Amino acid sequence: MAYDKDLADRVRAALPDEAVDERQMFGGLAFMLGSHMFCGIVKDSLMVRLGPDGAERALGQPHMVFVELGGLTGAALEQWINAAAAFTRTLPPKHPRPPSARKAGGR
Repeated sequence: MAYDKDLADRVRAALPDEAVDERQMFGGLAFMLGSHMFCGIVKDSLMVRLGPDGAERALGQPHMVFVELGGLTGAALEQWINAAAAFTRTLPPKHPRPPSARKAGGR
């Protein structure tokens, strides 16, 4: 499954001014903040991680929870990315799993 490369470029332009990593995941592209995924691109939609409260508010808005075309331009795109980054900053740091746990599928 491919992801929209133009959307990926627009997301990169709207990312917060801090260390963000990119990873190809789920057939799309994920953007990571402090080892937590905070947004990603699946096909031509933006996926944002907002937490339970943020998701509940977002469900009342158009173009959510996967943000569709109408919410992927200009200030709207930047607002979704900033909201996802703000929630992700509240998460506790991830600790790396030992290599043996990764090879065994995390079990």
